[in-house]
Amino acid sequence: MNLVVTGSSSGIGRGLVLRLIGRGHLVWGLARSDQSDLEGKHKGRFRSSRCDVAQWDALERAAREVERAWPHVDGLVTCAGLQGEIGRAMTADPARWGATVRANLDGTFHAIRAFHPLLSRVPRRAKIVCFSGGGATKARARFSAYGAAKAAVARLVETIAEEEKSAALDINAVAPGAIHTRLTEEVLALGPSVAGEAEYQAALKQKDAGGAPLERALDLVEWLLSPESDGISGRLLSAPWDPWPGLAKNKEALAASDVYTLRRIVPEDRGLRWQA
Repeated sequence: MNLVVTGSSSGIGRGLVLRLIGRGHLVWGLARSDQSDLEGKHKGRFRSSRCDVAQWDALERAAREVERAWPHVDGLVTCAGLQGEIGRAMTADPARWGATVRANLDGTFHAIRAFHPLLSRVPRRAKIVCFSGGGATKARARFSAYGAAKAAVARLVETIAEEEKSAALDINAVAPGAIHTRLTEEVLALGPSVAGEAEYQAALKQKDAGGAPLERALDLVEWLLSPESDGISGRLLSAPWDPWPGLAKNKEALAASDVYTLRRIVPEDRGLRWQA
């Protein structure tokens, strides 16, 4: 397959690129950092473009560069993101807060929008996998910008799935779990006074124990890129916790439900009967 991966120079993105190359796929990586080391090591299998996904013009240029080399793109994985502004929302720097949202949310949308024409040309179901998690499904104190952006990514995925349900396209979001990456090191470097005691202790534990297995997240991404997941779209799946390997057997029931989506909870959902 011809696959595009954003955020491919480090962390989960780099791990995914190496996995996909090892499986025989052609991969085009997008990142702000130079990736000539990977290009040299995997000549013919890996190509790259330097760009900031938060900048629409940069994504347009990258998509045109890919288009000159490939007739279509089979799948897009948006790994690019950053924790950005950390600390209490009421004391956050507005400029850094906004930049965090742009990197995570705009960066995801820009990639989807820029590569949609190439995805539309694939002679099979096209696949888009976005990274959410990180505070998307519950409040995460002191990570308001990151959490808000990741929640918005999940809603963006649901919305595009609804809009494009008649197209041969599956789009889903992944919550990778608490994998030990540079984001963990950022929390440790900031300390409990900025990141909060609970987040700091969780990061210490994550570093000591190794965190959630990267392989499980990569397995889920591979599964979502494969024909086995055809027809499953608009979902937020947790790599370490959800029984996603068996979802192919329950596609019809899943499609008719709101399982693995973000929804508002009312008292009746919890068996509560409050006075009017």
